[in-house]
Amino acid sequence: MNNQEVVSVSYTEKVKDRSIDTRDELSSLSKRVWRKLDWHLLPFVTFLYLLSFLDRANIGNAKIAGMSKDLLLAEGLNGLKYNIAAALFYIPYALGEIPSNIVLKLVRPSIWIPSTMAAWGTVIALMCRVESFQGLVVARIFLGLTECGLFPGVTYYISLWYPRRMQASRIAIFFAGASVAGAFGGVLAYGIEHLDGKGGLHGWQWIFLIEGLATVMIAVTSYFFMHDYPDTARFLTQEERNFVVATLRDESHNQATHFELRFVWQAFADWKTWLHTLMFMGVLIPIYALALFLPSIIAGLGYSAANAQLLTIPPFVCGCICTVFVGISSDRLQLRGPFLAVCSAVSMIGYIVAYTTNKPASGYLAAIIAAIGVYPTIAVIVAWAGGNAGGDMKRGVVLAMVIDLGNLGGICSSFVYNDPPRYHHGHGTMIGWLGTSLEDYCKREGITVDMQDQFRDMGDKSPLFRYVV
Repeated sequence: MNNQEVVSVSYTEKVKDRSIDTRDELSSLSKRVWRKLDWHLLPFVTFLYLLSFLDRANIGNAKIAGMSKDLLLAEGLNGLKYNIAAALFYIPYALGEIPSNIVLKLVRPSIWIPSTMAAWGTVIALMCRVESFQGLVVARIFLGLTECGLFPGVTYYISLWYPRRMQASRIAIFFAGASVAGAFGGVLAYGIEHLDGKGGLHGWQWIFLIEGLATVMIAVTSYFFMHDYPDTARFLTQEERNFVVATLRDESHNQATHFELRFVWQAFADWKTWLHTLMFMGVLIPIYALALFLPSIIAGLGYSAANAQLLTIPPFVCGCICTVFVGISSDRLQLRGPFLAVCSAVSMIGYIVAYTTNKPASGYLAAIIAAIGVYPTIAVIVAWAGGNAGGDMKRGVVLAMVIDLGNLGGICSSFVYNDPPRYHHGHGTMIGWLGTSLEDYCKREGITVDMQDQFRDMGDKSPLFRYVV
């Protein structure tokens, strides 16, 4: 059955002995509700993540736009200085994600998420005034601290609106914003570079200023357009709100939704959390490496800086298309692990080709293959981890932990591509990390729903809970 046609158990029970017309009416209600949620939630949060990833990775575009030469006239960003500046972003970014998701549970999403956006947009805009390597390092640290709440926050936010059987496709659409940002970032950087010298600013300074101010403007409007929870959604009728709330309650078997510290400790003590974290790190390191170094890698193949900006577009566009396709397929087949394994293997092939070739055309094709394989894995792992965590609070902490600790891999991404022009060290490291994501998965059987209140606070330890495979 198509996921759009899956309806709440409680609603189905109410009409199972009634006419076929009532069943059809219920199916129509189900399709209408999920379609409404898709149109009102997904474009908005996807655009937010596009801005987030664009602001995080634009240092790669700024580097080849002249920042490495202009920042320190005497020596530029030579040696490992660019790598250090890129890496330091991930330390506060990782450390802040778990507290941020806890705050998100205590504060309305329509307040917390736009506030973090306004903060990081301000940091990005001010980066246009950076005049030293030390200043760039401080700016990157503050950027990581202010940007830490968006990705784990929105993935948790999606889990509060959709049943887990429908989350992979939605997270895929949301995460597709990252690959679109990679493509759009190249186009935008190419255009903004032509402002070089205007207003006394270099082209790379205009990249930071324009993209930062755009984020702040969107953040301000987000306070008014972001919806909090299904039971308060103004775009749904009362019947539709009741349907969403009942569907989520039935799927969770009435598990706890309130905040208690013990749910946090449940997340830390669960071995599945750490396994998903390792797998997430294994695919996130190649993604960050592509975002940070793809312009430099393409330039290293012999293309000019301007053409390298434009040639970053096809790999990210292909990654975007495959991300959405794999997410939808994963939900339709209700499988996570097999998709992760296949996509990781495809990306490994791309990196193997990149490692072994010295021809520009082959190297560029390898970058496309690597992006096609690795970008879809993020949505699959995040949906997998969230789907195997029972209870709202534990799920929020698990998602934050997986994304949080996985993001520490960004430190590795920042240092491995330091041997131009062939980048053997970097490509070989990516192959190794992708191998760590090829893990097994588990499935658990349970008992009946009659005893669900006894297991309300047990999360996924409840014998009613079904693991996603």
